[in-house]
Amino acid sequence: MDTREVIDRYYETVNAGDWDTWLTLFADDLVVDEQLAGHLEGVAPLRGAVGAMKKGYSKFLMLPEHVVIEAEQAAVIWHCEAANASGVPIDVRGANYFRVEDGKIVYMANFHDKGAFAPFTSQKLD
Repeated sequence: MDTREVIDRYYETVNAGDWDTWLTLFADDLVVDEQLAGHLEGVAPLRGAVGAMKKGYSKFLMLPEHVVIEAEQAAVIWHCEAANASGVPIDVRGANYFRVEDGKIVYMANFHDKGAFAPFTSQKLD
């Protein structure tokens, strides 16, 4: 897949809740700078995050509003419409930056208001 296809597939799988396919979009040795999870190296931490996503959100949509692609880089401005496990709404806008090599995401960073995700981060799950 080229960069555009990878990015389109990223948002398709997120919005379908198809986290297993979503994981296949990442290189095994990827690096992620994620505002809620911090600095991650390798795909294994993302596998662990999928469980929290499945359990912690009753709704999770990340809707691209503006996409810019240049060669192996992409920037996406998005609108997230979500709800925590008990249905408390989350509404936030932010951006992702991606670097893609050989059809896989090798680097991703996101930028958003961390406080907007408090209904997710502050809930007690068990």
